[in-house]
Amino acid sequence: MSADEIRTEPKPVFKTASFYHNSKSSVKKRAWKSLKQIISTEKALPWPENVVHYSSINAPPSFKPAEKFSDLSGLPAPYTDPQTRLRFANKEEYATLIGLPMDITAGYLALRGASSIVG
Repeated sequence: MSADEIRTEPKPVFKTASFYHNSKSSVKKRAWKSLKQIISTEKALPWPENVVHYSSINAPPSFKPAEKFSDLSGLPAPYTDPQTRLRFANKEEYATLIGLPMDITAGYLALRGASSIVG
């Protein structure tokens, strides 16, 4: 073998002799998009019917019942007052519930999203 045969190895296909790495583009700061910007961009694009994207993701309903919390303290509430329909965690909270006026009780129910008081 001669020295010319050793030097003339075939170049790999993925390397281009005209490639030039620009270091300025790698230093450029990347702008992050918020979820709201991503969703609005996706809504503007024409999507086929069966494509999954951010605005089409829906969670199925849960099989577990919703956990109930006390209207006064926010602790897990295993009890409900039958007159006011307010939830409470212990007997001290129940004693407080009994002494509340109806407008305060209605306010607590409105905060929770309960519609009416059964009295």
